[in-house]
Amino acid sequence: MLGEFSVRTDLALEAKESFEEDDVEIRGVQIEESADEEKEIYTTIVRIVTENGAKAMGKPVGNYITLEAPNMSAEDEDYHREISAVLAGHLRKLMGEEEQTVLVVGLGNREVTPDALGPSVVGNLKITRHIVREYGKASLEGVKKLVSAIVPGVMAQTGMETLEIIKGVVEETKPQIVIVIDALAARSTKRLNRTIQITDTGINPGSGVGNHRNGINQEVLGVPVIAIGVPTVVDAATIVNDSVEQAAETKEKSQSIREKISPHLNTMFVTPKDIDETIKRVSFTISEGLNMALS
Repeated sequence: MLGEFSVRTDLALEAKESFEEDDVEIRGVQIEESADEEKEIYTTIVRIVTENGAKAMGKPVGNYITLEAPNMSAEDEDYHREISAVLAGHLRKLMGEEEQTVLVVGLGNREVTPDALGPSVVGNLKITRHIVREYGKASLEGVKKLVSAIVPGVMAQTGMETLEIIKGVVEETKPQIVIVIDALAARSTKRLNRTIQITDTGINPGSGVGNHRNGINQEVLGVPVIAIGVPTVVDAATIVNDSVEQAAETKEKSQSIREKISPHLNTMFVTPKDIDETIKRVSFTISEGLNMALS
């Protein structure tokens, strides 16, 4: 029965759209949309401002900024540079312009390509904390953010919860802000590798694929946490559901077909066949945005 499984998404934008499909207004949720037609970058800011809004959306109170770039998976350096600049602008607003020590955490498994976004981003970052500690602030004149980074791996590799590792590093190095990077799950195939979500609410690693781990947020770490994610997989059930809705002649027939779908489909996730090259390209775009924002 279809009722035994649900379509998953990590994107606040898609949670908001599900209410629009039902023609329901969400109290406590504010929406701001803007479009740069020339650059083909579309921005949606979802602000969850009340606990009632958070309960309805299934996400914590905070800001969720979604950048949609239809050609982000294409090999166009100029276009990716523009995306990086827009990303950097949003990050600066969330972090502020003052001097800060920043810990960047690349979540995920570098051995599994769709989950390797975080480690790949960290691999392209400009790390500066050790230089200043060794040679003083004069060695990096004009740099306001001192950057350190870690790739904690996954529990199967370390035997430890990701949060345990991050908490230990935070307690030892005492950063003033933490930025976590992770691969996400989407509700729509059109958003795979074409969307970046930025939020100041932290993250629950693996929640989009039903693999819930402890949340990484300000409440747990004691410092502000910004999360950046890109959807790299989509639930197979989503693809089937969308196909059924398009093919069925009536709503009743659509429901009848859905009821025959095996619930085992809900354990399957799909990623594009060119995911290897896409992860390299998108991770570099995000790391460049971070380098701009942290310089």
